[in-house]
Amino acid sequence: MRSLLLLFAAAAVSAADTAQLHIFAMAKPGESVEVAKIPALAAAAYGRPHMTMPPTPVFRLSDIPFLGADRKEKLDLYFPNGPKRLDRPAVVFIHGGGFTGGDKAEYRSASVSADLCRAGYVVVSCNYVLGPKSKEGVWPQNIADCRNAVRWVRAHAKELGVNPDKIAVAGGSAGGYLALMVGLSDDKTGPGGDPAAKVSAKVSAVIDMYGVVNFSKHGKGIVPGAALADQGAYLPESQCDALDPAVLILHGTADTTVDITQSDDMAKALRSAKASYEYIVVDGAPHTFDLHPKGKGWKRTGIIAGAEVSSSSDKADLTEATLDFLARTIGK
Repeated sequence: MRSLLLLFAAAAVSAADTAQLHIFAMAKPGESVEVAKIPALAAAAYGRPHMTMPPTPVFRLSDIPFLGADRKEKLDLYFPNGPKRLDRPAVVFIHGGGFTGGDKAEYRSASVSADLCRAGYVVVSCNYVLGPKSKEGVWPQNIADCRNAVRWVRAHAKELGVNPDKIAVAGGSAGGYLALMVGLSDDKTGPGGDPAAKVSAKVSAVIDMYGVVNFSKHGKGIVPGAALADQGAYLPESQCDALDPAVLILHGTADTTVDITQSDDMAKALRSAKASYEYIVVDGAPHTFDLHPKGKGWKRTGIIAGAEVSSSSDKADLTEATLDFLARTIGK
């Protein structure tokens, strides 16, 4: 992992409506930035005069290489405001797009990343190899790429002031599946695992936003490139055990893209495995929402440290519930 580039050229903020989200560039396009200097660069950026109307501005560095010089996929880094720390928790966010499209800076990814950054988390939003099921080299490389985003954060934990034991992974739709695979399957022997990796890709928490969890159900088909006997290794609901990191599942009842029964199945699998999980169903929410979905409220069930939990809200917003989950699992 030390071969990862420590120096990169800052790219222009792009893709999402950054003005609406109050996301600003931490460095000028083309400016060379050393990873160890990112905290100081962020402090300087937050210290500049900026818009004071809500939401609070956040700063990011775009298009950081993390997979090697021969790969076009990059990551965006959101660094929070506040005093210098050596123990910040971090979150890796994985975009959706049906495994064939999407981008780390699309609106949902940028919105969730910015909200978590405002709450004090170092956030990485990553790209990964895209392509149809029939394209060779996509599976399980997409899972491996997401694992390597976690490894990048952990490899640079000291420079970024991150606690390497307090890293979570999150994702929406296809990204929800990838987040579950990173969190629940073994980072050395599971799909996309690397037995030779010197830096761990293990995480302490998983947020699954309306993710696909079983390709053999609901018309999704089998995982390409894997023998029938190996299909279970690619199904998150088959990877659950009591030692898994805690999982937060978010899904809307009006989702017509990913059947909510997929999240029902995931919650049942985690319960059967006696793993810690929380399942929030948002009444009336469609597919592809951020932490501020349209809806009529939500209901939460699950098991935390062996105890049943149940709560509800008459508001659909998920910010507080998500931040509470992260505070319990990786701190704040």
